[in-house]
Amino acid sequence: MLQQVLAEPAWAKKLSDEDRRGLTALFWSNINPYGTFRLDMDMRLDLGLSVSVPRPRSPESASALAG
Repeated sequence: MLQQVLAEPAWAKKLSDEDRRGLTALFWSNINPYGTFRLDMDMRLDLGLSVSVPRPRSPESASALAG
């Protein structure tokens, strides 16, 4: 549709260089070069990691850490 309008000389003459630059972004606004990433914020990621919190080796080291 835009090509048909711009093909008419009367409309093509009304556009300035700034107007034409504004149209360029219009043609590329629907393209995402990085793909689409859908995030589900209600679900945790299963990273396969088991996290263990290190514990003091003896009661003496526990009192030293508590300082």
